[in-house]
Amino acid sequence: METIDALREDRASGGYLFRKPTAVDGRPVWELIADCPPLDTNSLYCNLLQCTHFADTCVVAEEEERVHGWISGYRLPTEPQTLFIWQVAVHPDARKCGLARSLIRVLLARNAASGVRQLKATVTSDNQASWALFRSIADSLRVPMTSEEYFRRKAHFGGRHETEHMLTIGPWIALDATECGPGSSSIA
Repeated sequence: METIDALREDRASGGYLFRKPTAVDGRPVWELIADCPPLDTNSLYCNLLQCTHFADTCVVAEEEERVHGWISGYRLPTEPQTLFIWQVAVHPDARKCGLARSLIRVLLARNAASGVRQLKATVTSDNQASWALFRSIADSLRVPMTSEEYFRRKAHFGGRHETEHMLTIGPWIALDATECGPGSSSIA
């Protein structure tokens, strides 16, 4: 098992380059998300802001200069030990090879995630791929995953969107960028 801190942003198995996004990635990320239903598309401007203002907590996976994977997140202002995963997108041609899991691993290995003790994400009940991904992350970290209704269909979305459930994975022992060894959190 690899410690979170031992992971580096470089070429992983499968030939993907994992890196921080830049402004030029905004449009390709926006197009990738559009190709990945049931993900909600945001405005192109939102994706540009994610790729610039939140670049430290976002990851692009590319192969041959084409974006195949994307994860966006941020540390919760009121819970700095919590990393909220906004979106995980994997192009249909790149699915079933562990790319989504690798995106999370790379993000957790960054200095920007130093001290993080838990992940949160919202998921609709019918998004089985996301539920399976987050369950596998919780299992590999050997920590609990809980869920509760968060944004409700009628009360928050006016009936226009399915209820989003808040998933919480953790807590685990927080790691600094220099920590490594027995007792470290890991994702196999």
